Amino acid sequence: MATDAGHAVQVTEPGPGIRLLTLNRPDVRNAMTGEMTAAWDEALTAIASDRDTRALVVTGEGSAFCSGADLSWLNRESPAEEMAIVPMRERLLPLYRSWLRLRQLPFPVLAAVNGAAIGAGVCLALACDLRYATTGAYFQTPFIYLGTHGGMGVTWLLPEAVGLSRAREMLYTGREVHAPEALDWGLVTGVADDVLDHTLSVAARIAEAGPIAAQLTKTGLGQSSVAMLESALVWESMAQPVTMTTADLHEGVAAVHENRKPRFLGR
Repeated sequence: MATDAGHAVQVTEPGPGIRLLTLNRPDVRNAMTGEMTAAWDEALTAIASDRDTRALVVTGEGSAFCSGADLSWLNRESPAEEMAIVPMRERLLPLYRSWLRLRQLPFPVLAAVNGAAIGAGVCLALACDLRYATTGAYFQTPFIYLGTHGGMGVTWLLPEAVGLSRAREMLYTGREVHAPEALDWGLVTGVADDVLDHTLSVAARIAEAGPIAAQLTKTGLGQSSVAMLESALVWESMAQPVTMTTADLHEGVAAVHENRKPRFLGR
């Protein structure tokens, strides 16, 4: 199986039963643009319908794993009806669910975090069953420093992985958590110089397991989390749009583009 979902996402078969999904927009650090999301959906639908799949590996092309959601559509020139809370909620909730579809796949999913995972990119990694990082990778959730609430299940996925105290630190400080610390925290399962090769070797071992047993094991492990993650998505799909209607959000985005500190006024 080898597909090219509009070039933004590539799917290859590096070994029997293994599918490798590569985010292929290094020019935007594999941000979740509309193009990328459509290609992602197309690729996952094809992978999910392939009965020969035993394990999926997700990675990024270039220097970043995923730099998070594309916020370029948030601008003051957009029609007011599109920037209201309810329309934004209706736009964001399907986006969350699209990128978190990994949790619903019947086989194990592994992340080969080849570089920076930022914002929703951290959530993408957390949606995987196992996560491995290259030595230079880091994780960062700087939502509030853009003037926005976190999204894509971060308020549940992050505490699930690292505990509530460390999740608070990541979300409140927005600091980078580099691979060695991420390993110590349990944010990743392992660290390797050649992370893709290492992750593919783990996937090859998983692909040798009994597929029905592996699928039932994933289902069993995920049973208790479904309702709690859904609750987080429902909350975030309201809280994030609320913050996206503020002047602070536009200030935060502008500050990033202008490489300066934001001046938040709380309005």
